[in-house]
Amino acid sequence: MKNRIFMSLLLSAGLALAAFGQQTSSTSGAPPAATGRVGSQPASNQDFWDGDQPSLGALIFHPFATKEYVRRHVQPIRDRVNELDEITAANGKMIKDVDGRAQHGIQLVSDKANLADGHASDAANKAQMAQQTASALVTRLAADETKVGNIDQYKSDAQTEIRFRPGQTVLSKEAKGALDEMAGQLKNQHGYIIEVQGFSSGHGQAAIANSRKMADSVLRYLVLNYEIPAYRIYVIGMGNAPVAQDAKGTRVEVSLLKCDLAMSQ
Repeated sequence: MKNRIFMSLLLSAGLALAAFGQQTSSTSGAPPAATGRVGSQPASNQDFWDGDQPSLGALIFHPFATKEYVRRHVQPIRDRVNELDEITAANGKMIKDVDGRAQHGIQLVSDKANLADGHASDAANKAQMAQQTASALVTRLAADETKVGNIDQYKSDAQTEIRFRPGQTVLSKEAKGALDEMAGQLKNQHGYIIEVQGFSSGHGQAAIANSRKMADSVLRYLVLNYEIPAYRIYVIGMGNAPVAQDAKGTRVEVSLLKCDLAMSQ
């Protein structure tokens, strides 16, 4: 009961203060009395927030504003918020479009980079293969140059000596056996020559002619019995040319010479 009385008194005091404030505002804000001069302007109604010093009653009862008043003051803020929302949405769409184009460009660049890497890898592999082929060719060329350089280089492989009696040019049985032993290993061989040098006692052209006849007998035997090409046999009649002390007399020296290339195979 006491609470109700207290609330009633408080409400009555508020209403009294509001009325007093409105009366004070009306008195202080009343226009001056007419002086009778032409052209005076009537006082205009002012909104709550239009004045510099609102009345006490307006301050107390202003929260109880009408919906129209609230709408009039809230609508510009709402319009601005909507405008900001539209700008934000447009910016978001633009950012999304830019990001999409950027991602597409990055993907294209990545694909081209991968393709370039593949081409570079293929080029590197081909270059390596070319380098290996060139190295193999250089090695083979060096070997071929060595072989070509050794084509006309012959070394002694076997030697035999055929003895003749003075004035005789016919091969003895022992002489044929020695030639058989040497020529038997030359079948299907290449890169060799046979040097036949005849030596005869006597002097001058007679000795040279006799030594040549003995060497020719060896040539005929090798060609007829072993089919050795004649271009591989070199015959020289030395006559009584001076030789070593232990190799004098009528004889034929037969030397088998092989090329370094044939000996290396």
